[in-house]
Amino acid sequence: MTVEPEPRNEPRSAWHALAASLAAIIDSSEDAIIGKDLDGTITSWNLGAERLYGYTATEIVGRNISVITPSDRLDELADVLRRIERGERIEHHDTQRLRKNGSVLDISVTISPVRDSTGTVIGASAIGRDITDRLSWERERKAIDVRLRQSERLESLGQLAGGIAHDFNNLLAVILNSTTFIRDELDDKEAASADLDQISLAAQRAGTLTRQLLSFSRREVLKPQIVNLNDLVTGLEEMLRRTIGEHIELVTAPAHDLCSVEVDPGQLEQVLVNLTVNARDAMPDGGLLTIDTDNIDIDAGYAEMHSGLAPGRYVRLRISDTGVGMEPSVLEHIFEPFFTTKPQGEGTGLGLATVFGIVGQAAGEIQLYSEPGIGTTCRVLLPATDRTPPDVRPAGMAQDLRGTETVLVVEDEDALREVTRRILAKNGYHVLTSANGPEALALVKDHEVSIDLLLTDVIMPQMYGKELAARLQTLRPGLAVLYMSGYAQPVLGPTLGHDAMLLEKPFSENLLLTKIRAAL
Repeated sequence: MTVEPEPRNEPRSAWHALAASLAAIIDSSEDAIIGKDLDGTITSWNLGAERLYGYTATEIVGRNISVITPSDRLDELADVLRRIERGERIEHHDTQRLRKNGSVLDISVTISPVRDSTGTVIGASAIGRDITDRLSWERERKAIDVRLRQSERLESLGQLAGGIAHDFNNLLAVILNSTTFIRDELDDKEAASADLDQISLAAQRAGTLTRQLLSFSRREVLKPQIVNLNDLVTGLEEMLRRTIGEHIELVTAPAHDLCSVEVDPGQLEQVLVNLTVNARDAMPDGGLLTIDTDNIDIDAGYAEMHSGLAPGRYVRLRISDTGVGMEPSVLEHIFEPFFTTKPQGEGTGLGLATVFGIVGQAAGEIQLYSEPGIGTTCRVLLPATDRTPPDVRPAGMAQDLRGTETVLVVEDEDALREVTRRILAKNGYHVLTSANGPEALALVKDHEVSIDLLLTDVIMPQMYGKELAARLQTLRPGLAVLYMSGYAQPVLGPTLGHDAMLLEKPFSENLLLTKIRAAL
C-alpha cells in the first residue's frame, strides 16, 4: 500500500500521529487488508490478514500474492491484476485462498486500484472476508430446498397414486365378482372357465399392485394388531425358504423375550417378503441371508439425529445378505418410488418405496447399509409395546354366511353397487341400494322399511358415510353399520374413529359375507 509523502506544512509529530492512528484502525479490522504492487508483490499486511491466513507481516511482505492463491486460481489472479491496472474496481468477488497450514479458505474480496498523486495506478488494496460459514449455510439451505421439493413431489405422487388405486379398487371388485357370477352360470364349460380363472388371477395381481400403491401413499386400510416379530418370522420361514431357493442359506436368530409391536401384520409380512426377495436377487450365485430380531433403546441424542423417531424402546428387525451390494449413488435413491436396479420389465420400483411407507406409517424407521462386493443390511425399527398378542384359538366349524336380513347398500360407483347387491341377494339377503347419502336418507324417510344393516362407502360426494350413518341411526336406533373403503387409517381416522368396522376394497364374495355376518 502506498503512503503519501509528509505534507511540508504540518509538524512531523502530527503526521506520525495520523499515520499511527490509520495503522491502528486498519489493524483493528476483522477483515484481511492487503496492499500489493501490480505484479502481485505484497506491500502491506494487517493483523486481520495474519489471523485469516496464518502468516505474519514479516513472513509475507515482499512475497507474491500467489503464495496464498490455490493453483487452480492463478489464471483468475492474473486477470484480476490486469483489470486493476486498467483502473477497475472489483467488488464482492467470491474466490478461494490458501492458509499457511495448506487449508483452503472461501473468501469474498473487494479490490480497489491505488493511484499516485498523478492518478496513475501503481498498486491495489484488497479487503478480504472469510465466507466459509456463509457458504456452508447456503449449501445446507440449498440441500434443504432440494429435499423439500423432493418431499413435495413425493407427496403429490403419493396423493395421485392413492387416488388412482382407490378408484381402481372399485373396478377390481367388479371384475373379481363378475367372473364369479359368470363361472357359476357356465357350469361345466371348462374352456371358458379357464379363461375366467386367468381374468380372476390378473385382477388379484392388480389388487396386490394397488395395495403397494396405497401403502406407498399411506392410504391403505390398516388393521393394527399386537404382534410378536419372532412369531411372524417363524410363520413365514418355510415360505421364505421356498422363495429364495436352495442356493441361498437362510438363518434366523430370534431374540429372547422380544417385546411386541402394534402393526398391521399383513403389511409387516409384506415388508419381510419384499426385503427377502431383494436380498435373493442380490445373490444370484448363492449366499447367506440372515434374519434376526432384538430389543433396543433409543436415547434422545440418537432420536435427534433421526427425524421422526421418538426416544424409547424399539424392536429391531434386521435382514442381512452377502450379495453384490450397492454403490452410494444407488443407495441415495433406493427408497424413491419407481426407482429400480432391475432390468426393464422385471421390477416396478415400488417394493422398497412400499416398505418405506409401511415402516413410516407404523412410526418406525428403516435404514439400509450396503457395500459393493460385501452385501446389504436392512434395519427396521418399530416402537415396542408392553401389550402381548392374544392367544390364538383353533378355528371352529365353518360359519353359515347366508342371511335373511335387510341391507341398505350406499355406493357411488354404479357397477360396484350392483355387484354388491347381486352377492347379497343370491345369499338370501333383502337388499336396498342408493347412489349417495341424500338419496339413502330420502329412501328411508319415504318408505317405512325395516333396515338391519347399513353398508356404505366412506368417501362419497355430497355426504360422507359417517354422517349418513349418524343420521340413519337417529331414524333407526340400533342400526348396524359396516363401512367399505380402499383408503387407509391416516385418511379414515379423523372421519370414522378407530372402532368402526371396515371392509377393504377390493373384496371377494366370501369376505363381504363374513364382514356382513360379523356386523350383524
